[in-house]
Amino acid sequence: MATLYTQQDKNVRKTGFLMAEFLCLIVVLGYFISYYYNNPSIVYIALVFAMGMNIFSYWYSDRIALSLARAHPADRTQYPDLFRSVENLSITAGLPMPRLYIITDSAPNAFATGRSHRTAVVAVTRGITEILDNNELRSVLAHELGHVKNRDMLVSTIAATVGGAIAILAEMAFWGGAFFGGGDEEEGNNFIGSLAMMILAPFAALLIQMAVSRSREYLADQHGKHLVGNGNDLASALQKLEDFKPKVSKLKPTARQDASAHLMFMNMFSAQGLASLFATHPSTKSRIEKLTTKEQ
Repeated sequence: MATLYTQQDKNVRKTGFLMAEFLCLIVVLGYFISYYYNNPSIVYIALVFAMGMNIFSYWYSDRIALSLARAHPADRTQYPDLFRSVENLSITAGLPMPRLYIITDSAPNAFATGRSHRTAVVAVTRGITEILDNNELRSVLAHELGHVKNRDMLVSTIAATVGGAIAILAEMAFWGGAFFGGGDEEEGNNFIGSLAMMILAPFAALLIQMAVSRSREYLADQHGKHLVGNGNDLASALQKLEDFKPKVSKLKPTARQDASAHLMFMNMFSAQGLASLFATHPSTKSRIEKLTTKEQ
């Protein structure tokens, strides 16, 4: 387990680095808005705004995610194996039993959310319970409990919320004249600078968010592997979901699916080619390779 603990320590450091980068982006963006529009208070507005968004997302993260997914509480009599698996895995992981939810979606997937170990939620789609065998589903549940153990639900929610806050603040920079009275008319570079901020700031936030999202998926995979004792079942589950992708690839993801994609076990609408640079998850191939490679 030493390898796992080392990975968890790295995850904590990466989380702190992420929060510092987002904070710097907000401060820099607020500084440039105040510079262009002669309003120093915007830096403080930006910080207060970001803190408010973070507090809100922290407290209501489970409700927001469940609402986006249109999930409902799982019935123990209908899904006895699901409850049994999560109960046993939770005991092994030293976690309280999370609440279980079902998403009435034929596309196989799962996610974990919540603001703490005691308020954690694990949700699975109806589709994933139908295409995976018991061992594969158990390994996916172990992966999701890895997110719970590492408090990745909070990290991903903050990353998504602050990324959105940065995008809004960037728009405020572009429309600063309307919000804050504009700068001096002779400074013709205001428009160009504002336009650059509106594009570059959210772009930088997105890169950070996606990098951390992929990193936490690798860590949760390893946690699931150690929790069940092998990585083969999780690798098999990943391959089955990858094989299912062509059935949904022709469909356009809804706004709800887009908003919750970073939480899911796998992004069933993952982009190809250049767009994969902004993927919320690592490639299935790389995840399987890491799971099936023997530790030195």
